[in-house]
Amino acid sequence: MTLRPLLLVFAGGTVGTAARLAVGLAGPDAGGVPVATLLVNVLGALLIGILAARLPQTTGLRVFLGTGVLGGFTTYSALMTGTDALWAHAPLLAAAYAGISLVLGLAAAVLGLWIGRPRSTARRAGVDS
Repeated sequence: MTLRPLLLVFAGGTVGTAARLAVGLAGPDAGGVPVATLLVNVLGALLIGILAARLPQTTGLRVFLGTGVLGGFTTYSALMTGTDALWAHAPLLAAAYAGISLVLGLAAAVLGLWIGRPRSTARRAGVDS
């Protein structure tokens, strides 16, 4: 293993984690619901889908952006701790929040993969005609 991928993840994770914190500070929780966590996870899933469809897995850019920046930006642990905190006083809201987070995250990833998937020029030429 070389040091380069590790440094790319470290640098990207620093950027992504700082961006997640900025979103969290800009948008406080709404009535105990961690909306900022939902937002970063859904947006991150969309961007990871686009990235996965566009960049080969072994490129330094994908390691930096995907594993580093977007890995640091999204947060499974905050999703779970936010759900647990909600559970203490609103179990139905906590279950809904967790379910909505999973469904929207999956939908965003699928949409990102679809958006990012290269289109063949032959198919585009047929559509443009």
